[in-house]
Amino acid sequence: MDERNSFSGRATRYARVGTNMSGIAAKMIGSRLLGSSIDHDKNAMELARALGNLKGPLMKVAQLLSTIPDALPPEYAAELASLQSNAPPMGYPFVKRRMAAELGPDWLKRYRHFEKAPAAAASLGQVHRAVTPEGENVACKLQYPNMDSAIEADLSQLGLIFNLHKRMRPGIDTSEIRREIADRLREELDYEREARAARLYARTFAGDDTIRVPAVHPDLSTRRLLTLGWLDGRRLLEYKEAPLETRNRIARALFRAYWHPFADIGVIHGDPHLGNYTVFEEGGEAAGINLLDYGCIRIFPKSFVHGVVDLYEGLLHDDEARVVNAYETWGFRGLSRELIEVLNIWARFIYGPILDDRVRTLADGTKPGEYGRREAFSVHQALKEKGPVLVPREFVFMDRAALGLGAVLLHLQAELNFYEIFQEELAAFPPAAVEERQAAALDEAGLPRP
Repeated sequence: MDERNSFSGRATRYARVGTNMSGIAAKMIGSRLLGSSIDHDKNAMELARALGNLKGPLMKVAQLLSTIPDALPPEYAAELASLQSNAPPMGYPFVKRRMAAELGPDWLKRYRHFEKAPAAAASLGQVHRAVTPEGENVACKLQYPNMDSAIEADLSQLGLIFNLHKRMRPGIDTSEIRREIADRLREELDYEREARAARLYARTFAGDDTIRVPAVHPDLSTRRLLTLGWLDGRRLLEYKEAPLETRNRIARALFRAYWHPFADIGVIHGDPHLGNYTVFEEGGEAAGINLLDYGCIRIFPKSFVHGVVDLYEGLLHDDEARVVNAYETWGFRGLSRELIEVLNIWARFIYGPILDDRVRTLADGTKPGEYGRREAFSVHQALKEKGPVLVPREFVFMDRAALGLGAVLLHLQAELNFYEIFQEELAAFPPAAVEERQAAALDEAGLPRP
């Protein structure tokens, strides 16, 4: 049966999510019409409960929105930031049917061994460890059923979330955010695209002995099944108390895994979080990181890459004209001096470590759970008075990735000169030639140009 966006799948999803969401919406709208106060804390908790037990994209969307200043009221952002998927994984009888649908009825004969219990579970699928007939350990990422339908149903519910916020006089216009999230979520369902993205990253980090990218097994992969080489490693949090030299080595690899593909070919890993990295060791010591997931790889046009560099250089050299040009290049419109000052609060926070030419932690004195919270509050308050401002779509995952990377790095409390590392990237990969480098890399990997 074709699972792509079936009516029954959407209807089931609407029923599960819509009832809870509609009840919360009705209370909020009713309070506003009657002039009574809205208990945002209580409603936020109810919203988190409504979403938190669902596998799939809506939980992923909620976590993403929690990182964008003023995309949601702060009470909601705090609740949604803590969401984790508590839904149980698919049982083995279900897995067998799913595998047979992807590789045929004799699928098990294509492996020497296939572990029945999943090694990991995520919002869109789960991973099983297996061994190929040649004896190679692999990770089989199997998509949950009806995810196409879930995406479309959940995107409709996302409209309700945004419409609720619109009634509260927000500081930002979220219309482009909605379009960007929709496009990226649909891409994540295509495991063939993810396989090409993994090959792109393998090419990008070829010869780098601190970042490992798993090999793709195309003969054991489909649109809903992705088989990659298994990379042994330990959880990053196991190194929180390691010697500073070790933490610095890991942090440098994490930083490079984010910034190098952007500087080189205008690409970022849009979902950096603790579950997407492990640490590999050599000679009993941490040597680098395994980069595990390639579902959310954002490819930017050259204009956006130039805008990112221009904003950095403008902030670095206090060049207001260059800062304004950068925002306009990204797609911000109708900017006043006051709005630019507000946007610069967030920009200086995101760029902070690479503007500061000294050895430092990523965010001096900040705890992992508080990263960006103070700055987001300042932006939220200011935009309520000066906004609304339309947020360009490319900004969404760039922002998400920067915050995600920062949250991961804070656990290590590494002490590095991030400015120096970034300057090295810019010198090695001048932005003027990014389009040419990008075209060659994407064509080789089989990915479309932006």
